[in-house]
Amino acid sequence: MNHPKRLFAGVAALALTASGAVFAVRAWHGDVPAGSSAVAATPSTAGKTPGELSAAEKAARQKAVDAVLARRAVAIQKGDLKGFLATVDPKQTALVARERMLYTNLRKFGFSTLQYFTADTFEQVPTMITKFGAAAFSTRVMMRYQISGLDPRPVQTDLGYTFVQRAGAWVLVDDTATDEFLSEAGHRQPWDFDEVQLVRRDKVVVVVDKREASLGTKVAKVAEKAVTSVRKHWERPWNGAVLVVAMPQERVMSTLWTAGSGDGWTIAAKAVTLFEGEQLGKPIGSRIVVNPALRKKLDKDLLVHEMTHVATATLGLNAPIWAVEGLAEYVRCRSIEDDPHWSVDPYRKRVRTKYLSKLKALPNETVFADDADQAYGTSWWIVEYLADKLGEKKLATLYVDLSQHGETVLTKDTGLTAAQIVAGAKKFKG
Repeated sequence: MNHPKRLFAGVAALALTASGAVFAVRAWHGDVPAGSSAVAATPSTAGKTPGELSAAEKAARQKAVDAVLARRAVAIQKGDLKGFLATVDPKQTALVARERMLYTNLRKFGFSTLQYFTADTFEQVPTMITKFGAAAFSTRVMMRYQISGLDPRPVQTDLGYTFVQRAGAWVLVDDTATDEFLSEAGHRQPWDFDEVQLVRRDKVVVVVDKREASLGTKVAKVAEKAVTSVRKHWERPWNGAVLVVAMPQERVMSTLWTAGSGDGWTIAAKAVTLFEGEQLGKPIGSRIVVNPALRKKLDKDLLVHEMTHVATATLGLNAPIWAVEGLAEYVRCRSIEDDPHWSVDPYRKRVRTKYLSKLKALPNETVFADDADQAYGTSWWIVEYLADKLGEKKLATLYVDLSQHGETVLTKDTGLTAAQIVAGAKKFKG
């Protein structure tokens, strides 16, 4: 018995995921490469002004602040709330409350490694100078961490902190004023808001607001089933470890939840890639971040799509977008039809009758931006055609090669040119 409703719900989810999948958001978790926008956006410090510190004095200040940051990391790992709050200015009562909440949340994640250290300096932040005096020290801080059971190696995110000296000791006086100078995506982590609840099922970890613990249990069950589906149809090793963030705040790891215009452009979820060091370095993992507005409507089909991105995230960054999104759709549709009561036949019919006649070349970024429905549908169809021709194991081999070397390997791996693949896909009956 076929159930078109589920299929159409899945297609709707595709429209919802247009940007999360099309742009495959690669959050910035690392050192800033030379010439990056974050460095360019720092406050101006043109020329040496009277009273400016010497190079030696600046080095001593940085060393002292790094020592404070190191104590914060140790306090978190040891469960020492008093020691953690000792690094915060007690006069800033709102800040103390935020930092207490931060400590509470960080303790729940179970870091196997945790380190904080100073990076770029924002010495002349007018609001901080006005509030705390000319000696206020504003700096970009790197948080390097590894969540036990999730991250194979440490990853990084950045923070914006301001310190002043109180009774000869450096203390934190602000943790938000320099956010505008940080990486655009990623620096507001799940632990930076209200108290969280972590729900663990095998290697799946779901983060929700503590007041929505039941939602976390629901999402974890769905996520665990999605992992099973991906592992069934993705013929490469993947341990199924993934962190799913389903929180009510809009700015968790991202500020963009729409692309284009209209309701159909609302993004349902994003697979946010994590890097070790620089953002252009080797990807080592991924998080799934769910649109807060849609977190209570999350279903397995959408998670299968996003988890395919997670399962393939560490392979490389060179796969063309038609392969990235086509594979995620391929796994999603195969997982739907694992249940004999469901079918994607309505989707097949839609692609055959509405989109294939418009297919002139392998879909690129422009096609995805201009017509997401067509781009997703035809990319899925192309991958279905290649799976039929090559088999799932060789399809996986092709995808790995594409991820590492780009589209130039197509003919070597398939025996077909890009034009021949398009022609074959248009004739493919599905």
